[in-house]
Amino acid sequence: MSHSIRNPNAKFGTLPVFLTALSTILGAVLFLRFGWAVGQVGFWGVIGIVLLGHLVTIPTAMAVAEIATNQKVQGGGAYFIVSRSFGLNIGAAIGIALYFAQAISVAFYIIAFGEAFEPVVRWLSENTFLNYFDRRFITLPVMAALTVLMLTRGANVGMKALYWVVAILLTSLALFFAGKSEIAPESISFTTRILENENFFYVFAIVFPAFTGLAAGLGLSGDLKHPEKSIPKGTIWATIVGLVVYIFLAYKFTISATPDELVNDQFVMSKIAVWGPIIPIGLAAASISSALGSIIIAPRTLQAIGADDIFPNEKLNLWFSKGRLHDNEPINASIITVIIAFAFVAIGDVNFVAEIISMFFMITYGAICLISLLEHFAADPAYRPTFHSKWIISLIGTISSFWLMLKMNLPYAVLALFLMGIIYYFITNKKKEKTGLNKLFRGVIFQLSRELQIFAQRADREDREISWRPFAICISEDTFKRRSAFDIMRWLSHRYGFGTYIHFIKGRLNKITSDESKHSLDRLLKLAKGNKSRVYLDTIISPSYTSAIAQVVQLQGFSGRGNNLILFEFSRSKPDALEDVLQNYNMLGSSGFDICILNTSQKGFGYHNEIHIWIKPDDYRNANLMILLAFILIGHPDWKRGSIKIFSLTPLSEREKRYEKITSLIKEGRIPISSTNVEMIPFDPTQDRNEVIGLKSLDADLTLIGFNANTIQKGIDEFVGYKDFGNILFVSANKAKVIK
Repeated sequence: MSHSIRNPNAKFGTLPVFLTALSTILGAVLFLRFGWAVGQVGFWGVIGIVLLGHLVTIPTAMAVAEIATNQKVQGGGAYFIVSRSFGLNIGAAIGIALYFAQAISVAFYIIAFGEAFEPVVRWLSENTFLNYFDRRFITLPVMAALTVLMLTRGANVGMKALYWVVAILLTSLALFFAGKSEIAPESISFTTRILENENFFYVFAIVFPAFTGLAAGLGLSGDLKHPEKSIPKGTIWATIVGLVVYIFLAYKFTISATPDELVNDQFVMSKIAVWGPIIPIGLAAASISSALGSIIIAPRTLQAIGADDIFPNEKLNLWFSKGRLHDNEPINASIITVIIAFAFVAIGDVNFVAEIISMFFMITYGAICLISLLEHFAADPAYRPTFHSKWIISLIGTISSFWLMLKMNLPYAVLALFLMGIIYYFITNKKKEKTGLNKLFRGVIFQLSRELQIFAQRADREDREISWRPFAICISEDTFKRRSAFDIMRWLSHRYGFGTYIHFIKGRLNKITSDESKHSLDRLLKLAKGNKSRVYLDTIISPSYTSAIAQVVQLQGFSGRGNNLILFEFSRSKPDALEDVLQNYNMLGSSGFDICILNTSQKGFGYHNEIHIWIKPDDYRNANLMILLAFILIGHPDWKRGSIKIFSLTPLSEREKRYEKITSLIKEGRIPISSTNVEMIPFDPTQDRNEVIGLKSLDADLTLIGFNANTIQKGIDEFVGYKDFGNILFVSANKAKVIK
């Protein structure tokens, strides 16, 4: 926020928050439409409406109380809370919707104020020549008077009037509850309703504005001396008191009038109260107080949006955010608000306006509950509210809000979400700040990942070899010279495995190597982004390759399980680089690692068409691992046209037996290798193995060849005698794998 929008003379406490919220809750809808709702859906139906409404408002009140005690709340009410928790982009989209709901609410309550004169209008039509009297003759002048009042006196006059209004409101309710009805039904039924009743969710949409009072209390945030204390107490108590009163009202209406009377006479309360005229007076007082509340908070929301530089024009933002010098009263934002209110007052339809504000408030409440829910799961150390709600309460509020929004009026809901999406897209293009939203979701993902890792580690009690999958790690200092090892890692990690690729930087940890490490990691991340890899990337600084290997094998895998396979690579043109790997073979074997060594050539991986597997007589432990690795590699889209061929070097006497074993293994393990792609190669130990392999695999795109401790003892020559081949992956299994 570019500058503070708090009132420098802020002095309001908890009581104004409570009274502002309560006077809106027990307002126009109570007098004009709640009895109508009882007649439409019956006692139990209206109890359902009250409880459903509070499934939204109580979680919202709890969420607001929690979020408000986590941060210093300035002006802007719900908008400030949403934007500071969810980010300015989405906060602004919700805030603009909230502002329109608040501005239109002014019109709603002024129209309701006009309805309070129905007894006067009825008397005029019966006793004078005025057969028709348009209530806009009342509402438009009242709107004009309210405009002058707010632009000249501001919030203080609204607060002074509020105490008188609440007194009248409570008096009218007391006289209503004390009244003995002369139109009571002969027999009381809690299920009776009119025959041609309205849809339940349509009735809910008309009544729901009665439960939106907490937004009115929030709007005073910039004028509160201690908003972190006043907002939680005021909103929660107003919500609870409102819930209790509406339940008793439903009972009073049910026992005091028939459904037909409730539906056809919107002033049926006058026939039940001890003194009938108190009801129109109470309606007028409640309506004008709610209108005062809305016309106080709506400009403050718009002022806060302007102070955040949300709109595309800098002068427009400055104009909206500007307040009166001595008390920061949002005069300019008030002008826009009264223009919108005048437009809807001119429409004059209570039900139409009620549906619109219900939709906007429902979106706002759902977003606030969602924020609270995500904050619980994100577990951000910076989120330290002094008031704590429960995540399950926020979840109930979130689901209830969005479900009810769709049930109330599907076209309106879709339109509202579409408009918010357009606003969000527009603001995002102008304002690139996305840290709030990203930070929140990153926190949620982090916590989810952490829980899954712990679960995976603790649940890992079965023999890992029975359901083997690669938890691979690769360490290379030639990352930016050759991409073949990185390609192997991303293929292994695409669907079935987990991969960690570490770039090795030789040296001791200091400022220079640390900066080099950060730069290298940035390059790695860009590389991964370009090819959509799912490999975890990191760097390591160590004095030698051997010490780096020793460090890497002790790393816990990011998957929640320890790594089980390590990949090295060397260029065929520089075979000496293999020395460090061979020297550490025993250490890696004792650590339980399967070892893969990638021999890269200028031919690379060719056209990703064929993977050849060579199984030698001494490859008992390696055979199944090579088959599994080939199966996993070929599952990547890069190999979508690829096939696997198996060649077994077998003495003539064991040829048939060996063939049956391999084909049976492939069939039982459901490995997609055709039996025609399994070939037995007669082999005599006196033959040159490399020459035999070259006859079949010279043009293969990747060749898998097993090795073991005996191969290591023979030295580098065992790995470099493949001059014209494509890339070769040498595989050594620590233990034999099971394919089942």
